Amino acid sequence: MDKPNTKPFFSSSVVHHLKLLRNSMAQSIVPSDENAIMEQVKATHEPDGRKLAVKPLLYTDGRKLAVKPLLYIIQDIFQPSTPRAPGFGLGAQVQLDVLDDKALQFNFLDMLDLLSSTINNISRKFSGGEDEHATTFEILNILKSYDWDAKVVLALAAFGFNYGEFLVVAQPYSTNPLVKSVPLIKQFPETQEPVDTFTPKFEAVSNLIKSTLNVIKCIVELTEFASKNTSNEKPETMVAATSQIPDAVYWTIRSILACASQILGLTGMGYEKISSTAEALKLSSLVQKVSSILNDLKMQLPQLIGEQRYAEAYRRLRRLMEREYTDNMEILRALIYAKEDQLPLLDGATKKRAGIEVLKRKNMLLLISDLEVSYEELSILEQIYKESHQDPTRTESQYEMVWIPVVDRSTPWTQTKQKQFESLQSVMPWYSVYHPSMIDPAVIMYIQEVWHFKKKPIVVVLDPRRKVVNHDAFPMLWIWGSLAFPCTSDQEASLWEEETWGLVLLVDGIDPVVLNWISEGKNICLYGGSDIEWIRKFTTAALAVTRAAKIPLEILYVGKSNPKEKNRRNISIITGERLSHVWPDLTSVWFFWKRLESMWSSKTKVGCRVENDPIMQEIDTMLRFDRSGEGWALFCKGTAIARADGETIGQCLIDFDSWKAYLKDTDFVTALNHHLNQLQKPTSMRQTEHV
Repeated sequence: MDKPNTKPFFSSSVVHHLKLLRNSMAQSIVPSDENAIMEQVKATHEPDGRKLAVKPLLYTDGRKLAVKPLLYIIQDIFQPSTPRAPGFGLGAQVQLDVLDDKALQFNFLDMLDLLSSTINNISRKFSGGEDEHATTFEILNILKSYDWDAKVVLALAAFGFNYGEFLVVAQPYSTNPLVKSVPLIKQFPETQEPVDTFTPKFEAVSNLIKSTLNVIKCIVELTEFASKNTSNEKPETMVAATSQIPDAVYWTIRSILACASQILGLTGMGYEKISSTAEALKLSSLVQKVSSILNDLKMQLPQLIGEQRYAEAYRRLRRLMEREYTDNMEILRALIYAKEDQLPLLDGATKKRAGIEVLKRKNMLLLISDLEVSYEELSILEQIYKESHQDPTRTESQYEMVWIPVVDRSTPWTQTKQKQFESLQSVMPWYSVYHPSMIDPAVIMYIQEVWHFKKKPIVVVLDPRRKVVNHDAFPMLWIWGSLAFPCTSDQEASLWEEETWGLVLLVDGIDPVVLNWISEGKNICLYGGSDIEWIRKFTTAALAVTRAAKIPLEILYVGKSNPKEKNRRNISIITGERLSHVWPDLTSVWFFWKRLESMWSSKTKVGCRVENDPIMQEIDTMLRFDRSGEGWALFCKGTAIARADGETIGQCLIDFDSWKAYLKDTDFVTALNHHLNQLQKPTSMRQTEHV
């Protein structure tokens, strides 16, 4: 029995030669200095922007050629581009019955008439010349007055007519008797070669056509994006993407030339021309080059598409917010993503999902925050919310609050974030958006750009007709609670007109015990700071002075605005050593300082200044005490107030024997304040008064 033939079909020397040939072909299609070539490509780009007088429907804006309708028509010729048996070309013919739908009102015949001269000039370059690089620049010069997308679409159109002719002659003669006469006219050698052996010879052409068509679509999309962005400052993504277009245009036209050369060889000289190994390798190398360009462009497109969609949605939302409505439904649908089969809200009271209809014609308080909102804020806000809803005599029942969570979409939504979100949502008695993904990025952009949300939580107030009556009602809510409703600017100014500086303003809504002390006419001292040694000295001295003066005194430690842990340690020590009263709930300490900051913000919003507003002067002093890090104290009885930093108030207590005589004619706080004024005057003035 004969041994089986194990000899390879190609000898090793032939295989080695083919590898060298492939590498040399891959190198030969790439210019030696591609950067210099791209500069030459850009030099051929001279779009004139002229408006053609005939058939304006050819243009999207009276200037730029509307290439998409033309591309719709041309691409029908190339789909599918890979030959198939039987009847290779039948599926790729232009479907005239859908032409009207694709081109809409685009006049196809007029378009061909208008562009025929340019297309014919390009077609003449498909002559099978050896120097495709030089021919590419000849075509670029023909198309120099067109935009980038028009260049490649017109080059494709010129190739499309040649390719359409190829589709006709490529059909097996037996399937279409009419086609049999065409090869005779074209001098195409009659052959009965099976389609199965015909198809593989054109795989490289088909692959290159497919890749080139996809690159052209990307160029059209990128050019359209660039034309829509008329601002001087273009996004980095846009700049990066459009900078690749000249390179893509060059290789697209060069690939079209290579395909045209192969098709011309077939239709003019028969199958032999196309079977060249070197030509097949050249096409394969071009496929790799064009595919690489396609991948680079496709990496840019999704982000550009997203940016454009967000920009359009953002502009649409701004237009919506500027209009007047009979109710707030349209705005709520724009702010909170809602499909017909979804309930976008979670009812904090029932923990069940709800539709936005529950908010119709109500005043809306939109709580906007990220996932870092503090539980202190939520705790105080919950008290205010419940107070406004539990009193049936108040109209605030027509107010509803909705939490709009703003999260960073650039980072993954992890299980940890989901648990953090659910934890916050579970403690809210008001409505909340069911999931952060229901807030469109365009809405987040609007919230940040128009409502100036950064990191700090805000409460935006909308009236029943969607009008924004307050871009941040938090300061009002922290100061006056439910009395702040309806949270308008007029209401804010009116409330300040009724206020005076004193202990009631400082502690209202925080501690009812302190309010009882005030009503009972007691001497009260609030003090703060973080130095526990100063706290011990101060409280000991203050109690010793009031005992000597036989005056009862209630002393309360209010800590510092931060940090929490130092407040916690000091409160523990003060309680253990019985130095003074404390607020064991750190939320009360936080709220005390938050109210002071809110008073400053609110006063500033209504136009007050430190120079001419006594309340702002006192708020400023208290905040400076806190920022200094040193101790401080404020004494109060009725309307009499005395306050000073730790060093000054300590010296005043030490000097008690020098001013205790004043207690015969006035109260303790007034006498204390008189001596404080003496200590705070310059030394020269005090000496003059003494003389």
